[in-house]
This record gives sequence, structure tokens and C-alpha cells, in this order.
Amino acid sequence: MGYLAVKHLHMSCAALSIFLFALRGVWMLRDSPKLGQRWVKSAPHVVDSVLLASAITMVVWSGQYPFVQPWLGAKVVALLAYIGLGVVALKPGRPKSVRAIAFGAALLTVFYIVAVALTRRVFIFA
Repeated sequence: MGYLAVKHLHMSCAALSIFLFALRGVWMLRDSPKLGQRWVKSAPHVVDSVLLASAITMVVWSGQYPFVQPWLGAKVVALLAYIGLGVVALKPGRPKSVRAIAFGAALLTVFYIVAVALTRRVFIFA
């Protein structure tokens, strides 16, 4: 599999991951019983594992490493923030207002990640 194929796999998994997160967030806000379905709990882990594996593959093959390339470092830091916000948003037990704010913040963070990936600039509005 060539670099472009891995890149397309990565982009497809990123889009699917964002869609699944947004869907679960909407279901959380609506108190939908669909959140309890088995596939809803397992599919995101499979997609995110392929996403991570393809990212690592591209980093190694291209020789562009996070924190050597500032834009990749920004993506890693933002990814950690996105994961933390996503956990707060989707994990039951917190007030819905807190979860809703975390969900919105997570979506803003993932949009930043995509913008950095497309522009390769840390400061996307500069």
C-alpha cells in the first residue's frame, strides 16, 4: 500500500470518526437509547485504531515528526484535548450542561485539527 492510499485511508477514517462522534453527541443530548447499542460502543474504537495506525504510518514514511514539524505537534496537542473533551461529553454521570459544553468544545477542537491538517499552519486565522 502506497503513501497516497494510506493518506486516503486516514482521511476517510477521520471523516468517519468525526461523524460517529457527532452522532453519539447528538444522541447524548437527546438521551437516545441508541447510545447503548453494541456497535455504537465498538465501531468508534475500530475506526480510531485504524486512524491512529494510518497516522503513525504516514509519519514514519514521510519522516515528518510531531514537534519537529510545528503543525503536526499542534495536531497532537489538539488531539489530546479533543479526546479529553470527548470523554467528558460522552461519559454518563456528569450534568448534561457540562456534557453539552464539552461536546461543542470537542467539535471546535476537531475542526481546528482538520484546518491545521489542510493548511499545515498552527495559527489557522493568521
